Amino acid sequence: MSRAITQRELRNDSGEIMRALDQGESFIVTRNGTPVGELTPLRRHRFVSTDTVVAMFRHAPSIDASRFRDDLDAGVDQDPTPRG
Repeated sequence: MSRAITQRELRNDSGEIMRALDQGESFIVTRNGTPVGELTPLRRHRFVSTDTVVAMFRHAPSIDASRFRDDLDAGVDQDPTPRG
């Protein structure tokens, strides 16, 4: 649930609000009682080890490069004529 804060609180307490965002809290910013924006934390990129990725794809089907290229060519218009 997002916590409502005023424009003035955002200006005066920005350090505290940034720390709360860093901990996952969200905010709705209001001006004169009307919501005007939302502050939400960004999702952190998670590191996945090479061993984990290799294990995930170990049993994936192999890709035939020429067949893959044919499929791409069939789905893309490669006509170099300019569109009028």
